[in-house]
Amino acid sequence: MRKRVAVLCGAAVVVAGTFTAVPAGASTTQSPDIAQAAQPSWKKCGTADYPTLQCASLKVPLDHANPQGRKITLALSRVPHTAEKYQGPLLVNPGGPGGSGLTLAGFVASSLPKAVAAQYDVIGFDPRGVGASQPALDCKPGYFDPVRPDSVPSTRAIENANLTRAKSFADACGKKYASVLPYINTVSAVRDMDAIRRAVGAKKINYFGYSYGTYLGAVYAKLYPERVRRMVLDSIVDPTGVWYDDNLSQDYAFNDRHRALMAWIAKYDATYKLGTDPAEIEAKWYAMRAALAKNPAGGKVGASELEDTFIPGGYYNGYWPYLAEAFAAYVNDKNADPLVEAYENFAAIDPSGDNGYSIYTSVQCRDAAWPRDWKQWRKDNWRVYAKAPFMAWNNAWYNAPCAFWPTESLKPRSVVNGKLPPVLLFQATDDAATPYVGGATVHRLLARSSLVVEQGGGNHGITLSGNACLDKYLSAYLTDGTVPRGLRRADAVCPALPDPKPLSPTATATPSHGATLHGLLGFRG
Repeated sequence: MRKRVAVLCGAAVVVAGTFTAVPAGASTTQSPDIAQAAQPSWKKCGTADYPTLQCASLKVPLDHANPQGRKITLALSRVPHTAEKYQGPLLVNPGGPGGSGLTLAGFVASSLPKAVAAQYDVIGFDPRGVGASQPALDCKPGYFDPVRPDSVPSTRAIENANLTRAKSFADACGKKYASVLPYINTVSAVRDMDAIRRAVGAKKINYFGYSYGTYLGAVYAKLYPERVRRMVLDSIVDPTGVWYDDNLSQDYAFNDRHRALMAWIAKYDATYKLGTDPAEIEAKWYAMRAALAKNPAGGKVGASELEDTFIPGGYYNGYWPYLAEAFAAYVNDKNADPLVEAYENFAAIDPSGDNGYSIYTSVQCRDAAWPRDWKQWRKDNWRVYAKAPFMAWNNAWYNAPCAFWPTESLKPRSVVNGKLPPVLLFQATDDAATPYVGGATVHRLLARSSLVVEQGGGNHGITLSGNACLDKYLSAYLTDGTVPRGLRRADAVCPALPDPKPLSPTATATPSHGATLHGLLGFRG
């Protein structure tokens, strides 16, 4: 998966369909499944950034095959439509799995053109087990407290320490949530989404998902194709690799992005004084890692925590100036304080992070089969490490509880679909968390889908992040169903935004749309 597919083509725009003031599927009489649904009671919960936000809760079955059994609670948010033309609910999801979507509703509604957002009820939700939904899972609080064992198992003792740690997490989840874990998975979350649809009185939904949210949306579309009105998928999971193979593919892509950071630092040698040869700068980074493995900075940042700190740079290049400054301070000035600060800002896990990781593992370990023989993990990850050392073992240990997970695995869902209206896909060519092949694959699997590519882009989550070219296609689609149609692999191509520049000592830091979005995207992608 290390190679990126080059895409260079023109695009023509077509209209997928036209709609009246009432969303498709609306009717003056409710269908039985809507008429019988409990209606959310919306209350004001606005913030300074999103003053019109409303909140509600919805009870759903823990086991949708047993609707009269135990109930759990989903937390919902909404920015209601204000325009006379109403196009129905737009459900949004930030990915993960394990990401909270409550604030994302406010972000999406405020980031879209006002005339477009005003036509939708933008609805966010915390998926089952997440955040404000109940029960909220937290298998082992403090699991990521520093300093953890070195991620690279260079000795059997280090490997055994990491294995013991991973098994302890799986055991803790099994003991605390034995009755819940079988129902924390993508298909159950999809059933919840359909319960939200019924509760808000819609025959069809519009959907906008990032990262893992693209797989969630694709599975919803597979199970309920007749209930999809419009669907936007941004930074797309490869559904043919869930989840073991997808994580191995990530390792190569993150290694490429880490080297892109090294090349960026080389470009600004006058600022960082780490050299002009990216390979030599990378060697200094690994020397820093080795030193921190022996003597963690501030008693917090060892080798594994250093990786945690720099992995966010693979998701979003807006972090690069901060990471470069911390790197330079440690190497040139023997000053570890900026590195500790970067760790605390970008990598330290709080209780919401513990919750997010608990759901991440619960969903991924349940969704699909993982090797139960550790010899397979060892073989595969040493093979990857030989070519892509940056994140290989860090990612392996992050997912290692799945080797010991207490629930049986389900079979991955095929998302092949020829029954949908046009779906709009967005993918960056150099995305590390969801490599380009995911977008290309889903474009092939979803008939009538249109793929918009950000050429040369390496960020994860690319719409509503400041790229006007991408957002033009998004707005047109949400306005009237317009999608681009090209003649080659991509239907439209947009150039990536420029990489950031080093921080200016006199500049005042103001959060960009990209920084805000990447603060909202789901746990670890």
